This record gives sequence, C-alpha cells and structure tokens, in this order.
Amino acid sequence: MTQQFAERATSLAPTGARNASLSDLVRILEDGQHRKLDVIAPASALRFREGNVVVEGVESQITEDGVTDVDGIYRPTDVADEGVADKLRIPLAYLRRMRADNVPLLDENVNAWLRQEPERRFMLRAFRGEHGPGMQPAEGVARALLSDSYKLMDNLDMLLAALDGVKQSGHPVRVTGCDLTDRRMYVRVESEAVAVQARALLRGYRSPFDGRSGDELPMISAGFVITNSEVGAGAYTITPRAVIQVCRNGLTQAKDVMRAVHLGGKQDEGVVSWSGQTQRKTLELITSKTADAVRTFLSRDYVEAKVSELEAAAGRELSEPTKTIEHVTKSLSIGSEAKDMILAHFVRGGQMTAGGVMQAVTSTAQTLTDADQAAALEALAVPALTAAAAHG
Repeated sequence: MTQQFAERATSLAPTGARNASLSDLVRILEDGQHRKLDVIAPASALRFREGNVVVEGVESQITEDGVTDVDGIYRPTDVADEGVADKLRIPLAYLRRMRADNVPLLDENVNAWLRQEPERRFMLRAFRGEHGPGMQPAEGVARALLSDSYKLMDNLDMLLAALDGVKQSGHPVRVTGCDLTDRRMYVRVESEAVAVQARALLRGYRSPFDGRSGDELPMISAGFVITNSEVGAGAYTITPRAVIQVCRNGLTQAKDVMRAVHLGGKQDEGVVSWSGQTQRKTLELITSKTADAVRTFLSRDYVEAKVSELEAAAGRELSEPTKTIEHVTKSLSIGSEAKDMILAHFVRGGQMTAGGVMQAVTSTAQTLTDADQAAALEALAVPALTAAAAHG
C-alpha cells in the first residue's frame, strides 16, 4: 500500500531526473513552476483524510494570472510525511507504519495533534492538480510541510542565478549532468581547462567500467556541484568537486562548501508571493557568492593543494582490504548492499591501497539510480580514504 501511495504521489509531481542534460532540467523546473502552490496556513485549516492533506478555509488569491484556489486535497510525498512527523513530533517510523497498515489511525493521530495548537502556522509547499471533469480541481501533491519562516529559494531561480555567477566568474565550464529528486536538485559542473596531474593518486588504478589505466590518464579536472532543496532538505550549496578523468569518479570536498540557508522572517497567512525586490536581492547575493566560489574552486592552486592532501593518505597499502572495507563502511554507516558493491569495485580497480577504497566508493556512487543516495555516498569518499588509511 505504501509503495503504491508513493508511486501515485510521485507520478503527479513534475520531478525526477538522473544524469539529465541542463536543458532537460530547465524544462522540468519550468513545468513545476506553473503548478507550484505555496501557502501559509494555520493548523485549523489543515487535516488528514484518507491519508491525504486536506486544506479548507484558506482564502483564494486573485492575481493578473487569475484566481489561485488553495482549498483542496493534496497527496503527500514521503518528504511531506517526514515534515508532518517532524512538526507534530510523531515518530517517523510510527507514521510510516500507520501509512502502510492503518490509514484511519494515521488520520486520527495527525488530526488530534493539529487540534492541539489550532493557531500554529505552517508553510505547505504543493503542486496543484490539473482540472478534472466539470472543471473540478484534481488531487494535488503535498511536497513538504515546513515552518512558516521558511525562505523560498526555488530551484529554477537559484539555478539561473548560479549560472549567471558562473558566467561572471569568467571560467570556461560545462554542465556534465543534472539530477532532480523530491528532495534536492544537483547540477555538476566541470572545467577541463583547470586540470592537474595526480600520478601518485592514480598509480596502479584502472577504471572498473572499461579498464582504462590511471597511469596512462592521470589527470583530475576541477569542478563543483550546485545543490538546492525546495522542501527543507538542505541549503543552497556549491561544493568543490574534482573529477578523475579515467573513470569520471567525482570527489566532493564537503568541508569547503559554500551555503545559503532557507531562513527568513515570519510570513502572513495565505498564498506566498515574494516581492520582486526581496527576490532580486536574494538572487543577486546567490550570483555574487557563486562567482566568488567558482573563482576559488576552479583555481589550479586550490586543486593542486587538495590533490596533495589526498595523496598523503591514498598511498597507504592495505594488508587486509576486506577487513578494512568492512571497518570503513561500518564506521560511515554504509549499508551492506552498498558495502558489497564497494568491495567489487575495489577489486576491479586493482589499487590495493586506501586510495583504492576512496575510488571504489565514488565509482559505486556513479552506478546508483537514486540521486540522493549517490550524492550522499560520493560525499563519503574522502572520509572513507581517511578511515581506510587509519585502519591500514
């Protein structure tokens, strides 16, 4: 029942892309912009019915584009369920069990807690449904339940502002891939014009995908990844990311991340519509921060320093690789399925060192179909190197 429910909600939402082109990502985001609905509503205007979010009593908004109806039924995504659990302090595992096995009990629990604080306000982020027969509004999608002080920083706006910052930086770059999930947007950018040799890091390594040799292709390109969440799953960030050319493995340097958080002041009830001036100031700041970050991360000196840091630990020989990988994956809370994949990639990579563990983590991340899981695993590559070198 839960899987069918999630599939239904996901199919209604214009999200979902893995390794898409920039133009495809923009098309999906533009489609989503036309259907977005963001509203500040008191708890008294919200309730659960048959597991769906029902909004009643919120005033419609009249704009030059027409009337924006808010009242209606919205089918929650998993992210929205997590927001409900968080805001109402319902254990998430219990909420998911009710969702799977006893939806009437889920309705009863959520509604009881909403009635406890009827004046408490939330931001509901949703997608409107298309009109059904007789022009009746169709079921929409509840994307997230957030604080009423959550600052809207939408993916399309942030992406365009970031790309403007990249352009202002003056660096030649290309977008190598984009992901979009219910939680986050990821845009990977690379500059082959800023590439350094990393012979010590890649000595003895071969691509687990096609067997090419790191000794023959020892180059690492500079890059970064842009991320944003519209649903409270993280700040806008630019994270430096080196790309190993022989296998396209990506190494993110999370400790150097540039971020902008989604925090603002309390907002009035009703449909959320940011003023042009407020939005312009926010996007100008993002453009400026992005340009500064790009100038830093696409510096040859920066990349050479990071490669030097990695090489210091990567050459550590592993006496018992299987035990080391067991230790690394356990210490970093990497699941057993991913652990087995990492071990297989480590063997195919042929590099019996701590650096080989790092490469196995990043190459495994490339194969995952879930973009959020892939990004999370790639971010663990450098910590995996450190843990493997320490374990020996």
